[in-house]
Amino acid sequence: MSPLPVSIRREHPDDGPAIERLHARAFGPGRFARTAYRLREGAAALPDLCLTAHVETYLAGSIRVGPAEAEGGRLLVLGPLTVDPSFADRGIGSALMKACLDAARKGGHRLVILVGDAPYYRRFGFAPVPPGRLVLPGPVDPGRFLWLPLAEGAEAPFSGLVRPIRS
Repeated sequence: MSPLPVSIRREHPDDGPAIERLHARAFGPGRFARTAYRLREGAAALPDLCLTAHVETYLAGSIRVGPAEAEGGRLLVLGPLTVDPSFADRGIGSALMKACLDAARKGGHRLVILVGDAPYYRRFGFAPVPPGRLVLPGPVDPGRFLWLPLAEGAEAPFSGLVRPIRS
């Protein structure tokens, strides 16, 4: 497929309804029951790290990041990363991921976790969290619980239960 003229920018408050429609279309109503959703519920997303992708004026993708903590300090919970299915396989998700991770590094953050497809996220440096190292507040397939240290050895102090930081 040919490349699209995509612009990546920080999420604007007016983007909220379009992002929610995108999440509903991509993930359906079952998204609210997932453990990853529990980590985001009631926690304010971090505006500096939440981005949108636009093809002309159409919101084609979104990435959100929120705060959490575990023994060892604060960390980031990435997700959801959503791309409108009609724009799949056009590089929009990759562009959002790269821009978000660059912003997180520049912001001095140390560790990002997510629940997602390991083969997809591996290309960005994510790897499975070692068993028992971090624990989520609900069931999760261990092969889908991933982390990415944003600097060499940044994951070292982190362990225990991951708790959302509620607003």
